[in-house]
Amino acid sequence: MFNFFGSTKTGNEELKQQIAAGAFLVDVRTPEEFRYGSAKGAVNIPLDSLQNNLKKFEGKNHIVVFCRSGNRSAQAKRILESNGFKNVTNGGTWEDVADLV
Repeated sequence: MFNFFGSTKTGNEELKQQIAAGAFLVDVRTPEEFRYGSAKGAVNIPLDSLQNNLKKFEGKNHIVVFCRSGNRSAQAKRILESNGFKNVTNGGTWEDVADLV
């Protein structure tokens, strides 16, 4: 199983370590999708409201974003990085992240 970290793939062992270290888990799917399940401890900040919620990411040691397929989380990673966050990982799908929590 692989998760995408920008254009570079990262194995789930690295992601598992980040989660174990207390990463801020952010599900960027819609609230409707989030209601049907997500990773334990994740917060829901939909991709379309990410820009308005940047303060929620400040001071976080590491941020893991995820969604249904990895596409929206890749966009979320780019948005966060373009706003100065350097500690962001695209966790891929919510199921992948949930399996590691």
